[in-house]
Amino acid sequence: MRFASLGSGSKGNSTIIQSDNTCIMIDCGFSVKDCVRRLERLNKTPNDIDAILVTHEHSDHWKGVLPLATRYSIDIYITSGCLRASGLDANSYLGINLIDSHKAFKIGDIEVKPIPVPHDANEPVQFILQDANSRFGILTDVGSITPYIIEQYSGCNGLLLEANHDLQLLQSGSYPRFLKDRVGGQWGHLNNQQTADLLNVIDHSCIQQLVIGHISLSNNSKQLAKASIENVYKGAANIIYADQEEGFDWLHLSAL
Repeated sequence: MRFASLGSGSKGNSTIIQSDNTCIMIDCGFSVKDCVRRLERLNKTPNDIDAILVTHEHSDHWKGVLPLATRYSIDIYITSGCLRASGLDANSYLGINLIDSHKAFKIGDIEVKPIPVPHDANEPVQFILQDANSRFGILTDVGSITPYIIEQYSGCNGLLLEANHDLQLLQSGSYPRFLKDRVGGQWGHLNNQQTADLLNVIDHSCIQQLVIGHISLSNNSKQLAKASIENVYKGAANIIYADQEEGFDWLHLSAL
């Protein structure tokens, strides 16, 4: 299994996971034109994508999902709550597949496990994907860490975790109070210290590739995230800090 990002941040998010026989996109917060351009950097086209998984309806994750899917006949997998919040219905596109946020399913040779998370969206989920050899987890857009999250994200070989903001920068920054409360609240985004704490409590012994993503351009920096994460995490994983414009290139996971 391998994974890569088209871009990670408040202006757009999309992650690609590929096994031997299946290629899955998680979210698409970019226009079709921009998505195609970003896929080319990874030597991929929309025709290579078997399915798009949707975490939630916020525009930086949802914006390009339906336009890309309809143009290239790609199946969409989405919770019913997220679909309602998007303003669509299940009959608006024949490729829409409603998923149970508590039940795993398969796409090709990849098992997909939705993970319900606390975020200010309608039935938001994150995902853990596993093939015969490797286990990859993505966890962004989550305001607080639950015991279930700790349990499920233990033992992953590849991990993409959000470190959205630095608490001090957020509180001293230009955001209005309501937005500061939203971002830093229990239903907002993880700060650097929360992400470091999560890495400290999960079983991280199997992690080969660790990516820190969804880093705010206004309320964080790669340097601040790096200082918080690497002060706590002492494992052997390769650590990458994802970029809004470039995402990150293919990272490979070896067999379990």
